[in-house]
Amino acid sequence: MAAGLEVADIFRRHGETYRQTHDVHLGRVERRVMSAVEMCRTARLGGHVQQCQDCATLRIAYNSCRNRHCPKCQGQASRDWLVARQADLLPVGYFHVVFTLPQQVAAIAFQNKNAVYTILFRAVAETLRKLAADPRHLGAEIGFVAVLHSWGQNLHYHPHIHCIVPGGGLSFDQSRWVACRASFFLPVRVLSRLFRRLFLDELKQTYDRGQLQFFGDIAGLASPAAFNRTVKEARRVDWIVYAKPPFAGPEQVLAYLGRYTHRIAISNSRLVSIDGNEVTFRWKDYRTGGKQKLLTLDAHEFIRRFLLHTVPDGFHRIRHYGLLANGHRQLKLDLCRSLLDVPMPEQPLEEPDAKPPPLTHRCPCCGGTMTIFGAWKPHQPTCRPAWNDSS
Repeated sequence: MAAGLEVADIFRRHGETYRQTHDVHLGRVERRVMSAVEMCRTARLGGHVQQCQDCATLRIAYNSCRNRHCPKCQGQASRDWLVARQADLLPVGYFHVVFTLPQQVAAIAFQNKNAVYTILFRAVAETLRKLAADPRHLGAEIGFVAVLHSWGQNLHYHPHIHCIVPGGGLSFDQSRWVACRASFFLPVRVLSRLFRRLFLDELKQTYDRGQLQFFGDIAGLASPAAFNRTVKEARRVDWIVYAKPPFAGPEQVLAYLGRYTHRIAISNSRLVSIDGNEVTFRWKDYRTGGKQKLLTLDAHEFIRRFLLHTVPDGFHRIRHYGLLANGHRQLKLDLCRSLLDVPMPEQPLEEPDAKPPPLTHRCPCCGGTMTIFGAWKPHQPTCRPAWNDSS
């Protein structure tokens, strides 16, 4: 792999030509993402000067763009989010359930991201809550974290939601913990059919209210007859929902969440080379058992695929439901721990002098503490960064 190769390098080298070539099709969000990634940790965003208190070494640090689509800005956001989530984990098995939209609907979702992603979250949440509440299945109130992804390994558009679900829930009189079977959460076939019905019913209602738009290859769906035909076709296919085996414990859940919650379409570590107008990156082909392969794309095609996965401003990709909903999370989790007869999580003691400074604030020469003694603002106004998921 080329040392230090980044998505930003591809944007800096080919971004301006891409903007000129695809000017008509580039939206405001896509333009801001390109600009943010290109300027991230450069002098254009401003920065500060640090000096070591021990050896007087100087270091210039440039500011981050903090855009949620930037490969360099998600590490710290993910770590901060995980620290906040540690206290939410229960000592039970956790399941990973994935809900995927079929190709017929994915095309509609791409042109109506805000509306269709909202429907997708609602349909997934209602599916899980409704089936879990059914006495024939679990008969309990559950909680879960849902994370929206829109990409496959080859960067094609593939909208789906990952759900991390504790293996059980509260009885409706809140007097006991109702546990799932050790390796079984809910029947996948039933989940798939209910998810399909709930999603398509709300999609049809949204269309009837005139809240969907259609362009290009699917412009014909503006006709009610064509749209209804597409919905009927989608009802006839099986929608992919699968549940992975439960995690071994809460530590595995945290590790998994750390990989998934703030993930973007492609990380810098998967890039292999930029050769002229071609970009090569690694990907896993799950049709061949996850075998790792190399894929080479024209730079403009790489940028196009990367931008397929931008999310509308203000849209939360991470959401909490049921027991884990923000409004009553602490109260419900305390009740769950009481019923499971496990102690409340200990609050970490604040000992600011007992811990070494974070790596980013330590001197690269002697390990001493770096202090900021000068800063400068950007030379020119920059676009407001896209909303970061922090829920």
